[in-house]
Amino acid sequence: MLSILIPAYNEAASLRELHREVTAVGAANELAYEIIFIDDGSRDGSWPIIEELSQTDDRVSGIRFRRNFGKAAALTAGMRAAAGGLILMMDADLQDDPKEIPRFLAKHEEGFEVVNGWKERRLDPWHKVYPSLVFNWLVGSLTGLKLHDHNCGLKLFTKDVADEIRIYGELHRFIAVLAHARGFRVAELPVHHRERKHGSSKYGVRRFLRGLLDLLTVTFLTGYGQRPQHLLGGIGLTLLGFGMLGLGYLTALWVLMNILGIVEPDPIGDRPLLAYSVAAVLLGGQALSLGMLAELIVAYTGRDRDNYSVASRTKRDAGLETEPRPSGSATGRVGNAP
Repeated sequence: MLSILIPAYNEAASLRELHREVTAVGAANELAYEIIFIDDGSRDGSWPIIEELSQTDDRVSGIRFRRNFGKAAALTAGMRAAAGGLILMMDADLQDDPKEIPRFLAKHEEGFEVVNGWKERRLDPWHKVYPSLVFNWLVGSLTGLKLHDHNCGLKLFTKDVADEIRIYGELHRFIAVLAHARGFRVAELPVHHRERKHGSSKYGVRRFLRGLLDLLTVTFLTGYGQRPQHLLGGIGLTLLGFGMLGLGYLTALWVLMNILGIVEPDPIGDRPLLAYSVAAVLLGGQALSLGMLAELIVAYTGRDRDNYSVASRTKRDAGLETEPRPSGSATGRVGNAP
């Protein structure tokens, strides 16, 4: 079964139309699906509409937050409530076209566990499009997963992916990156992007700045989350090396000036190299200390989370899971079963 997660924040004008479009696609393709609306603290009457839809359609359910917690929190709540083996996330503003759902399912059937949408012809203002181009280039360069549109609202992934990744803050845009780091196969699919009909965008310039900070977080988590000393220790050793070289040079120079008398005396304390070398030694020592503390935290608090991802097991693995957890298929042609 396919679980369709739709976070909504003040999107009352779009919810009924979006529901009609999704149900039309489901009926035309004989999909087994459910729709989970997550009301992220709306103040415009979105929740009464979600309640109404859930009463008239058994495939619809809703989750309401007490206040606005953000899209990542909404998706996390939706993933926990999802009953399907496949999860599709889409925005509630009608810019994501439900007619793309069969194409996502077909791409999944090719063996991909994550299918990321790509708004190839994006109908957004220039001040959102061009920063997005820079952002996507940075994500691809730093993480190794080169996609055209990491922040596309349309994403399909298996329940296994949802179980293994943790999103918080605004890390929902990096679901494909986090899954890729765990070894899941990721594909990109060009999608039809529509103009916004109702309401206004919830994102501004601050979104780009927050995205850069989140990118640093994801780069660290995917590259050094289980071995922080490799990053911090490398920085520390580099700084210590430069600092010790500088201090060694100044020490040798002092000996040549004040003991051997080979070089004309000149005060060492007036040289900028002394301050730079001392600062490099101190910063290097701090980086190494932080790396050791981070390693201790990982060692004693990361025991409940595996740093690997199992695709399948053989039946001879006694006492272990005998079969891989089914990723599910939403094209089972079982009508409109909930």
